[in-house]
Amino acid sequence: MARCPRVALCLGAAGQPHAGPRPPPLSPRGRPFLRDAAGPFAGAEVYSSPMLPSSSSGSGSGPGPAPLLGASFVRELEVLQRRLEIRARSGGAGEHLARRRGGSAEFKEHRAYAPGDDLRRIDWAAYARTGEPVLKLFRAEEDVIARLVCDASASLDFGEPTKLDAARRLAAAVGYMSLARSERAQLFVAGDGIAREHAPVRGRAGLAALLRALDGVKAAGGTHLARAIDAVVRRSARPGLLCVVSDFFDPGPVTAALGRAAQAGHDVALLQVVAAEELAPSFEGDLTLEDAETGTLVDVTMDAAALAAYAARFAGLCEALRGWARRHGATYVRARSDEPLEGAVRRFVARSVD
Repeated sequence: MARCPRVALCLGAAGQPHAGPRPPPLSPRGRPFLRDAAGPFAGAEVYSSPMLPSSSSGSGSGPGPAPLLGASFVRELEVLQRRLEIRARSGGAGEHLARRRGGSAEFKEHRAYAPGDDLRRIDWAAYARTGEPVLKLFRAEEDVIARLVCDASASLDFGEPTKLDAARRLAAAVGYMSLARSERAQLFVAGDGIAREHAPVRGRAGLAALLRALDGVKAAGGTHLARAIDAVVRRSARPGLLCVVSDFFDPGPVTAALGRAAQAGHDVALLQVVAAEELAPSFEGDLTLEDAETGTLVDVTMDAAALAAYAARFAGLCEALRGWARRHGATYVRARSDEPLEGAVRRFVARSVD
């Protein structure tokens, strides 16, 4: 029998997954965001990072791996970040909450005005001095944090591009938007029931640190995503955005852990990454499938009945996540690794349930 490694064995009982393989924005004087000063990260060291392109590198096409945030992706994020809101039940306040009446806030920094910004937030004194409109950003005494849980189990090393590539780019996008709004972001890398914690970051240097951390994430080992989520919630001093990026191929009680996070006040968002081969497998005949995380081998005959059973169980997994999100007021977005991710990010900002 032919051996076909890293193919999803699909789902276990009760709808739980069995382990499986799891023009640029301009400043008032017309300068591009990615070069010179024109955005919330103007002059940041991140622009010398290989993970973001220079203004001449286009959208990351050409030899070598694509950057986590290509130029066209960044242009989209600059528009979307102004619409992002975090709905955690806390007294936290980032840029979008610092405007509340009675809020205690201190001045954080200026950001260049962009079309769509609230004109009432322009610093007119600075405009009189420089001739360039800028916004005043504030940091409240308790600010909002976006916690990014990125699944790094072996099942993510599947697809073309891989699900891990898509997961890292989605986490980078959410982190970028949070940092652009003067909030903090913190990365947790989930694998084998452990949530490897990176220090929270903020602002210009913080974006570079976040992208470096994501660039180093490799897919290996098992998942136990539920235990990792519980660990993140236990370490959280106060609630914020909890964005879980995963294929959710996990034998554990993931939705129960997500429920505990929601009960603790977190604004939960589920970004499920899937590969085209998982949506429509092209395998046929007698095969031996290998579990990418455990090495377990299963002999199957891939006929019409087997493919139909697989499709039903895969749909059951997605529907279980979708239903949980609807019941708990959470966000659920499914993103294909082989399609542009801008659409998935738009749906995340709109707080969709796909």
